[in-house]
Amino acid sequence: MSTPGGPATARDALDGARTAIAAGGSPSARLDAELLLADVLGVSRERLVREPELPVAGEAVRRFQSHVRRRAIEREPVAYIVGRRGFRRLDLLVDHRVLVPRPETELLIEVGLELAPGARVLDCCTGSGAIALALKDERPDLQVSGSDLSAPALEVARANAQRLRLDVEWIEADLLDGVDRGFDAILANPPYVPRATIVTLEPEIARHEPRLALDGGEDGLDLVRRLIAQAAATPLLALEVGERQADAVVALLAGAGFSAVERLTDLAGIERVVVARC
Repeated sequence: MSTPGGPATARDALDGARTAIAAGGSPSARLDAELLLADVLGVSRERLVREPELPVAGEAVRRFQSHVRRRAIEREPVAYIVGRRGFRRLDLLVDHRVLVPRPETELLIEVGLELAPGARVLDCCTGSGAIALALKDERPDLQVSGSDLSAPALEVARANAQRLRLDVEWIEADLLDGVDRGFDAILANPPYVPRATIVTLEPEIARHEPRLALDGGEDGLDLVRRLIAQAAATPLLALEVGERQADAVVALLAGAGFSAVERLTDLAGIERVVVARC
C-alpha cells in the first residue's frame, strides 16, 4: 500500500484490498474495498473514483488494513465493519446485535406504504428497526411500533430512531406475547432459516449474524406458525419467508382464517413475502 517517495494513494490501497478480499471469497471485492476505504478516509465512494490519488497514510493505513483483514480473513460483513447500512432512504447503525438489513425486505415496506392514513402498524422482530423506521420516514402519518425479543437488538433500534429523529414505539416481546392486538397491520421478518442449515450459509451469516434472528426451528417455520396463530384477527399480516417456504406459509394462513393471500416476488424470482388479509 505504498508508493516510492510518498504515501499510498487510494488507487494503490484499493488495488491491494480488492485482491485480498477476492482471495477471501467475497463476490463483491471491488465494492467492499471501496466502502471500507471510504469509511476510513471519511469520504464518499464517488470521491474515491474522482480522486484516485487521495493519500492514504499513517493511522488510515493501519485502520484500512484492519478492515480488509476482517473482511478477507474473517468474512465479517462490511456493514458490521463500518457500523452502518443503507436501507431505503435511511443510513442505519448496525452491529452484531442485529441482522444486516437486506434489499428483499423492502417488499414489506411496499406493503406498508399502501396502508390507510393513520393506520397502526407493528414491525414484529424489528432488529435494527429497519422496517419500522423506513415506514415512519416515508409515511409519517402512520402510528408505527417495533417489537423484538432481543433487548440488545432494541438498543440498536432505539439508537437509530434517536439519530434519525423518527417517532417509533419500541416493545420488548416474544412475538405478540403481551402486545396490544389492536394493530391494523403487522409486518414481520421473523427467523425462518431451518436450524440445521444455518452452518451451511455464507460465512458472513453463519459466523457473524445473531443466531436468535436466524433460527426458525427444524423446518424454519416455528416462529411463523406462532405468529400466524397470534395474529389471526389482524386485518393485514405480511411475512418475509425463505426460499420454497411460501406454499407452506400460505397453507398456515388459510388454516388460521385468512382468506385473501398474495405472494410477492423479489428480484431473484423468489416468493419472498406473503401478504394475508382477513
